[in-house]
Amino acid sequence: MKIGCHISVAKGLFQAVQRAHELGAESLQVFTKNPRGLRPKKIDYIDAEKGVDFMKELDIQLVAHTPYITNLSTFKEDLWAVTIRSIKEDLHIAETYGAIGAVVHCGKHVGEGEEYGIKRMIETLDVILEEYEGPTKLLLENTAGQGSELGLELETLVSIRESCKYPEKIGFCFDTCHAFAAGQWNGDTFDSFVEKMKETGYLDHLAAIHFNDSKAPFASKKDRHEKIGQGEIGSEALRKFLIHPFFEGLPVILETPVEDEAEYGEEMVYLRQLKGVVQ
Repeated sequence: MKIGCHISVAKGLFQAVQRAHELGAESLQVFTKNPRGLRPKKIDYIDAEKGVDFMKELDIQLVAHTPYITNLSTFKEDLWAVTIRSIKEDLHIAETYGAIGAVVHCGKHVGEGEEYGIKRMIETLDVILEEYEGPTKLLLENTAGQGSELGLELETLVSIRESCKYPEKIGFCFDTCHAFAAGQWNGDTFDSFVEKMKETGYLDHLAAIHFNDSKAPFASKKDRHEKIGQGEIGSEALRKFLIHPFFEGLPVILETPVEDEAEYGEEMVYLRQLKGVVQ
């Protein structure tokens, strides 16, 4: 298991990897571009190459994250075209950064209905992936169920992947907070939930975990991250992921609220203590 955290890439990939290493991370996540925008980003290929080489030297894994505002299920043709262009670019950036995957949030049907939203999402994914031949997978992230968000249930995510023309180019990123807020799991149902991950085939394509506690209660449908052990999920329930053999080897990324990235260093120490790794 590669415990890590989200790091700013504002000063380049190489510096982001250096920062992650200083904090004790074995994995890191970076945004492909401004998380609140879809404007194209100029890539510093020299810096990216240095960052990738440094990650290989340190055996650090990287996960990329696409902007929050993309909507794979939008019915608006102009936004649909921009979303496709943006995520194609995100995949290129993620590949240049040596990322194992580029996380994308599932679609929102925005009043058009779940059936339409899922159909549109599959159509969008097919267009995005049609010409992409690189090694970086597009990772669908489960949602908390706010508003008209799709992709709460494991079965839905697996079905979307299987319905696409290029399922081999798609994987999953599991967010502990989102699934808890969506009412999909808690400490009492962990074992049965993990068994469902296996039975549905979801586990076979799981590439990364976003490891977050939740400010909001179970089944609240509210996406509110909290530091580990300070939220509604609690350390004991989250520890189950850290010690379960099914998740060994995966990058486990903290996205908890911090004022300074240095706080992630302390939190990663805590995660290793929970897991039982001697510091």
